[in-house]
Formats: sequence, structure tokens, C-alpha cells
Amino acid sequence: MLQNPEEYFDVVNDNDQVIEQMARSEVHRRKLRHRAVHVFLFRSDGRLLIHKRADTKEEFPSVWTSSCSGHVTAGEDYDATAVRELFEELGIESAVERLQKFEACHDTSHEFTVLYRCCSDAAVTPDPGEITSVRWMPPDEIHDWMVQSPVDFSPAFRLLFDWFMEQPRIQEIR
Repeated sequence: MLQNPEEYFDVVNDNDQVIEQMARSEVHRRKLRHRAVHVFLFRSDGRLLIHKRADTKEEFPSVWTSSCSGHVTAGEDYDATAVRELFEELGIESAVERLQKFEACHDTSHEFTVLYRCCSDAAVTPDPGEITSVRWMPPDEIHDWMVQSPVDFSPAFRLLFDWFMEQPRIQEIR
């Protein structure tokens, strides 16, 4: 039986400039800086999709997080990754809007992270290898839940969602 080849990531410096490419397992083992994206998928009624990560996930299994997220593979850019992850994890084809770039830090697992959003009322098809459950919730209800039980959510999602909730002009669905 053939195994899937290991993913390769761009390892980056403090300024998010590529310095080398390395296997995923080594990047994570050594806690090197690399890149990721998160997408907040909204319905036209303003509800945000959050998903529960599979219990087989390497980091933060069985916690709630962004609608979809993923690593930027070696040679790929943030924008292409966001569109790819939205399709791979949720089966949604949509344009995305770049909202904010976050510095690599402990909460982002040493990943420079770009947050995107999109709006679609299309049916989602969650990837069962990544996602065990989904919920469509108003952001205020997610916020209340997060305040009551922050450990239910991934650290990266808490960071990105807190930033999002502090941006009233961005919260309007376009």
C-alpha cells in the first residue's frame, strides 16, 4: 500500500519571508514559523459556521474552531490556500475576502495566519477526516459560549474571533 507523501511547508523568518522548505512533521516538531489560513463562513442571516475538529487531529483535537483552516503548502500563497481549504473541508466554492494577518505566536502554533471571510447559503459538505460536527451560530452566542468555556475552542480561533468581535465595521455581511 502506498502512503501519501508528506506535505512540505515554507519555513519563514520573523518577517514572513521564506527561508527554506521542510516536511510538515519536522516543522511542527521543531516549532518553526510557517503559514496558515482561517476562513469564517457566514450565512446571509449573519450566522457563522464553526466546526468541531476531529479527535484524530495532531493539535487541538475535539475542540471548536473556525469554519475552515489549513496550512499554506510550500510555494502556495495565502489567498489560494483559503479558497482551497474552503472547498476541501466544506465543499464550498466561493470568493473570499482577506480581513487581517496575524503574527506567528504561541496561540497560532507558530503560524503567520491570515483570516478571511465569505458568505454563502450553499449546503456544506464537511470532510469527515477533519470535522466531526458543525454549528451555525450568531457571533454573539459564540462569544458568550467562549467566555463561559474558553477551553472548548482552539487558541487560534479564540485569538481571531476576539479580534473579529472588536471590529464592528467588519461584522456587517456584504
